[in-house]
Amino acid sequence: MNLHGIWSIYRFEMARFRRTVWTSLMVPVITTTLYFVVFGTAIGSAMNQVSGVPYGAFIVPGLMLLSIFSESILNASLGIYMPKFTGTMYEILSAPLSPIETVLGYVGAAASKSMVIGLVILATAYLFVDLSILHPVAMVFYLLLVAVTFSLFGFAIGIWARGFEQLQVIPLLIVTPLTFLGGAFYSVTILPEPWRTVTLFNPVVYLINGFRWTFFGTSDVTLGVSLGVTALFLLACLAWIGWIFRTGWRLKN
Repeated sequence: MNLHGIWSIYRFEMARFRRTVWTSLMVPVITTTLYFVVFGTAIGSAMNQVSGVPYGAFIVPGLMLLSIFSESILNASLGIYMPKFTGTMYEILSAPLSPIETVLGYVGAAASKSMVIGLVILATAYLFVDLSILHPVAMVFYLLLVAVTFSLFGFAIGIWARGFEQLQVIPLLIVTPLTFLGGAFYSVTILPEPWRTVTLFNPVVYLINGFRWTFFGTSDVTLGVSLGVTALFLLACLAWIGWIFRTGWRLKN
């Protein structure tokens, strides 16, 4: 294992994050504040509790994952796309790094950035609601699992994309709508049929509910199913990236 090579990629990507750290951190703080003002005040005044949890606290896990999804995909996809854009991809491919080591460097940095932003959002939430985490260790583990999974997904998107516009297509047109429709700000149980059944085909529902369970011990779906869906998505991303490196698809042209 070329630890020096992994650390070099990781340090380079984190240096890019440090150059824009205040912008990167202030945006989620402002966004979280606006969500609490709109959803927590306007909707929370009419909906006191959801599944026995105050509405303001109920939306915190959804807010965190909403940012984690987008930040993980953006950071990982941009990190691997820039070498393609600048023509330095061949230097990475010719370096004494295996595909696993290359992925560890880029995905590790993207997941680290997302974790920092997720924890900043959590700290901001404490300013607005009385929040307690029932399973803090499980919460950190689940947050890391989601960050790594979507960073892998973003890494594959960065290789797939042929332009900066395509980097935004899947996060904006697919992931964000699925998050809003996946119970980030409401409980799936309040939906009437057939929409409740249709919503269960949205994989984001299981990720959000699994993460919400670590906070409050309640979930609209079984925790085991949530972990299974997350693990399945993780394995699918690993298989996709493995196929990319085996075939050289969009890496060498």
